[in-house]
Amino acid sequence: MSAVRGYEAEPCHRITGEVGTGYRDALAGFAPGPVLAVDGPVAVDWETVAAGIGEALAARGVAVKQIDMREHFAPWPDILARTGSAVLADDPDFAPLSRAGLADFFTGLPEPGAAADAVTVVVGPGAALVPHDRLWYADLPKRYAEAGITGGSGRNLGQPAGTGAGTTRRLFYIDWPVLDRHRDTLLADVDLWLDVQDPQAPAWLDGTALRDALAGLARRPFRTRPTFNTTSWGGHWAQERLGFNREAANTALGYELIAPESGILVGRPDGPRVEVPLQALVALHPEEVLGEPVHAMFGTSFPIRFDYLDTVGGGNLSVHCHPQSDYMRRVFGWPYTQHETYYMMLGGADSQVFLGLREGADLAAFRREADRAVHEGVPFDIERYVQTFPADRHQLFLIPGGTPHGSGAGNVVLEISATPYLYSLRFYDWLRRDGAGRQRPVHVGHAFENLDPARSGEAVARDLVQEARTLRSGEGWREDVIGRLPEMFFEVRRLELAPDAVVDDDTEHRFHVVNVVAGDGILLETSGGDRRVLAYAETLTVPAAAGAYRVRALGAGPVRYVKALVR
Repeated sequence: MSAVRGYEAEPCHRITGEVGTGYRDALAGFAPGPVLAVDGPVAVDWETVAAGIGEALAARGVAVKQIDMREHFAPWPDILARTGSAVLADDPDFAPLSRAGLADFFTGLPEPGAAADAVTVVVGPGAALVPHDRLWYADLPKRYAEAGITGGSGRNLGQPAGTGAGTTRRLFYIDWPVLDRHRDTLLADVDLWLDVQDPQAPAWLDGTALRDALAGLARRPFRTRPTFNTTSWGGHWAQERLGFNREAANTALGYELIAPESGILVGRPDGPRVEVPLQALVALHPEEVLGEPVHAMFGTSFPIRFDYLDTVGGGNLSVHCHPQSDYMRRVFGWPYTQHETYYMMLGGADSQVFLGLREGADLAAFRREADRAVHEGVPFDIERYVQTFPADRHQLFLIPGGTPHGSGAGNVVLEISATPYLYSLRFYDWLRRDGAGRQRPVHVGHAFENLDPARSGEAVARDLVQEARTLRSGEGWREDVIGRLPEMFFEVRRLELAPDAVVDDDTEHRFHVVNVVAGDGILLETSGGDRRVLAYAETLTVPAAAGAYRVRALGAGPVRYVKALVR
């Protein structure tokens, strides 16, 4: 039997292809003549990448002619005009998801042409748009771009120096959608994938090895690389229990599985590895990962996310809601909305969850007090309008769009939700300040536009705080449905296993996502022979193509794990 282990912060998936390192080996065999396009996101350290390629070629006596795509961006005012929208034009925090193409960021594209006596190297975002003979993609996980923007050093796509600081508004809603669509169109043709987290000595896979690795992952269970971010309300559970980011101020947001940002580490656990975006896997193999019925509904969008909200030793989250479906499509541009659930990993009678309106709540007074808090700094008692519930451990709270909610202090919430994750419309944030001393954004207008008055009174406890219903059971195990609503496209189940109990399961053509919420862990084995140990608090995706699988409880005590799937 596989041994019980602790939480793994950098899960790596072993592949048959060799991961290389450095520019010299990557350029072995290059002779004068070809045009090499090196594409990638704007946050890449392109100066270091270009220098590394140039030096490696020069060391082999090969001349280099370099072209930097960033020198060919359109003027910044033109980019702003081309990528702007009349919807939310003056909104400081949100924008509709951009439908622009990367070519819209350029006035004209360079025409390098082959040089008989040199390798022509075209680097920067959009390099693949020019005629080329070989294509590399230099990737940097999105957490680096966000850290650069929030730290004041990053700029947005096409933004030149001297035009102010970059903004997360453009990063989230314009830059990332544009760059992601562009990257996904290149995956089938990439000759080399570079992970430039160390731009001086990048790890890399050739294109065939990359695609072979992703084809294998599409049929076997995988974990994405977790990350934890700090916030003004954050707690310390992940630091103390999981050993994550001990040097950080807190570990508020734990991204276990968030498709737009999550990456998968491939390579050798004791050797070089490459981080590849989860979205690249889904883009190349949507039916194998999602399953045919889910692919038909969501295209190449992986529709479920798992993340942590850690307020142990921290403070209350804001009380907020998420967009209702029509508003999400019409205003923000997402085809499906941000329905959520809260699973209480830690909590208790002394902590609480805010959920739903009080019966007969005066919404006009609620709006007046929320506005005064934003504009005049006047606090108010949110519990006059919003209900609270005890944060009982292992209770699931359902949170359809439009429902006011928030976790109280002292909890660990496993948020099992629809993938959209950037649309928390705040009613009230306790007059809280961010790290720079500025009042945190509150979105009273958006929040009240989306508030669902039907989520109030006794209906909240009846519909959104459901009791477990047994779906099936066997010797030493039971599977319960713990959260299901007609308007929510996914449901949440919980399996309880006695020590050494074994349960058989099957994806039945729809992917599963599982997380161990109590006990030491599980061993998951597929009918194809793949074996994965999953420890407490870890999340695992079982692709639809994995089919039948078996789960065994590990450790001396009982185990609980949750499972989410699209209905």
